[in-house]
Amino acid sequence: MKSESVPDADTSPNVRQRTDHDLGGCVRVLAEVHEHDGYPVNWPDFPVAWLTPPSLIASWVAEPDNRVAGHIGLSQSDAGDVAPGLWSARAGVSIDATAVVNRLFVAPWARGHGIGALLMAQAVTEAQNRSLHPVLDVVASDTAAAVLYERLGRQLLATVEQQWSPGQKVAVRCYAATI
Repeated sequence: MKSESVPDADTSPNVRQRTDHDLGGCVRVLAEVHEHDGYPVNWPDFPVAWLTPPSLIASWVAEPDNRVAGHIGLSQSDAGDVAPGLWSARAGVSIDATAVVNRLFVAPWARGHGIGALLMAQAVTEAQNRSLHPVLDVVASDTAAAVLYERLGRQLLATVEQQWSPGQKVAVRCYAATI
C-alpha cells in the first residue's frame, strides 16, 4: 500500500452526496480499511454492490484535498438488521420509523481529523429530516468504532450474537441515537 499524506488539519473535508463516479475511490479506500482494520469482516465479492444495497436511502463521501477519504450510507432496515427491531421495541414504534446508518469507513491516512463524526452527522441529519430514528450496529471487536459512536452520544441497545453464515457467528453491538 502506498503512503498517503494526511489532510491539512486546518482544512475541513468536504462532505457531499456520493455519486456513481465516486464508487472506484470508495472501493479503494474500503480495501485500505479492510487491510488495516478488517472491516468489513468478510470482504464482499462485489464491493460496489455492497456499497449500493437495494435498501440504500442515501450515501455520502468525505473529501479532504478532493479525494475520497471516507464514506457513510443510510438505509432502510433489512431482514438481518437487529438494531431497528431493538429500537422499535424500546420506543414502541414501527421498524419503518428507523434508518440504518451503515458502510461507515475512513481511510487510515485520513483519521484523527473528525471525518467519521462529520459523516455520522450528515447521516443522522438526513434520517431526522425524513422523520426516521438512526440506528446502527458494529462488530463487538471493533472497539474504535464503538468508542466513536459512544463519544457521539449513541446509546448502546444490546450486544447480540448474529449467525452470518453456517460457520460464522459474530457478536454485534447495536446502537441508537438518543432522543
